Amino acid sequence: MVNRLAHEVEAGLAGRPALLRDASARALAYLGGLADRPVAPAAADVAALDRLDFALPAAGQDAASVLVMLDDYGSPGTVASGGPRYFGFVTGGALPIAQAAAWLTAAWDQNAALSVMSPTASALNRVAVRWVTELLGLPESTGGGFVTGATMANATCLAAARDAVLAGHGWDAAGQGLVGAPPVTVVAGAQAHTTVRKALGLVGLGRDRALLLPADGQGRIEPRGLPALTGPALVCLQAGNVNSGASDPFGPLIDWAHENGAWVHVDGAFGLWAAASPGTAGQVAGIAAADSWATDAHKWLNTTYDCGIALVADPRALRSAMEAAAAYLPEDATLLALTPPPRPRPALTPSEPMHVTPQSSQRARGAEVWAVLATLGRDGVAALVDRTCALARRFADGMRGAGYTVANDVVLNQVVVDFGDEARTGAVIAAVQEEGTCWCGPTVWQGRAAMRVSVSGWNTTEQDIDRSVAAVTACATR
Repeated sequence: MVNRLAHEVEAGLAGRPALLRDASARALAYLGGLADRPVAPAAADVAALDRLDFALPAAGQDAASVLVMLDDYGSPGTVASGGPRYFGFVTGGALPIAQAAAWLTAAWDQNAALSVMSPTASALNRVAVRWVTELLGLPESTGGGFVTGATMANATCLAAARDAVLAGHGWDAAGQGLVGAPPVTVVAGAQAHTTVRKALGLVGLGRDRALLLPADGQGRIEPRGLPALTGPALVCLQAGNVNSGASDPFGPLIDWAHENGAWVHVDGAFGLWAAASPGTAGQVAGIAAADSWATDAHKWLNTTYDCGIALVADPRALRSAMEAAAAYLPEDATLLALTPPPRPRPALTPSEPMHVTPQSSQRARGAEVWAVLATLGRDGVAALVDRTCALARRFADGMRGAGYTVANDVVLNQVVVDFGDEARTGAVIAAVQEEGTCWCGPTVWQGRAAMRVSVSGWNTTEQDIDRSVAAVTACATR
């Protein structure tokens, strides 16, 4: 038995270089064809995925054959969301450096939970959080961590908010839960994203309890007639409406919330990155005065999936809500000894990644964010934001030029197109998705069915926009 196991390990190690070279070649071939293939997979390719659904084998198959099967049937069945003409769900592509960093970190196979598990992952997480904070103009004291996406980033921040506002009224939510706790007043805009509602449910504050403030025609909270708040309270604001791209007026709303003793959380899954460009930063003016922020790197920053970021102005509140204690877990002093900060920082101890996020085991998401920011720099991120916003305006101009209604003010990278009645709009969207030049999804905006366009990919060009406008126009005139 020992000899057989040793032989299997030896064979696995011997075959690994060829297997990884084959995987690399297949990945590069897939990426090389991404721009020219239909964005949605063909029905036959989706049906062929059944070839991957077979009984769990008793004796495993050869690894090289499994990889061939995965590529032959899996690759054609994917959506070309990393290509230049995918405009659905505010999905960014993946920058080459993000893909390269992802490949390398997969080889590292690090658990980023603790610095003792991976000094490199912890150091990259720490630097990446600092760089994001600086890029977005948030308070220098801000702490945070990497999670799966904006849903968990919102939940992480709202858990910290919940515990902090209850602690201010003498209740230990982390220790005692919410049974018997003072009720927490939650305020949000009428156009708050569904992930905020989901996150409120996850942290025990209820999906349907929030006091909803009226929004204007672009989805922004109207800062007038704001109610007085008593007791523990938190206010959820929005950077980047998922349809229009518009952001709440942060200055007056944050002033009102803080005057009423409330915690302010900002859901900025993509819109928070507007702060990275001088051309769009005015749309999120005043956002730095909030108490927490949730965003995604796999949207506008174009890292690979999945990568969300939870940021809290007072990292002690975040740690209080998320920390895990056990005799075998080292203190944060280990992190300080291994990764001393490169310059003077506020007198707050950096926390291990597992103490500022819901998960313990976690992949090294910060490595990709670090690599992207190191490659793009401040100017490159600003250029990415500016370019995609300009391309969104070009798409909108093309739709108007073809005689269709653009139903939103195109202030960021979002475009909402109305083709008439609900049936016609639905038919146009279905035809666009089937035709395959580009992919745009459906939405409901101001009570009307519409097509939503999100220009988020680093590799989209003016030619891609023009091809897409022509294809949508052709589908709409059938």
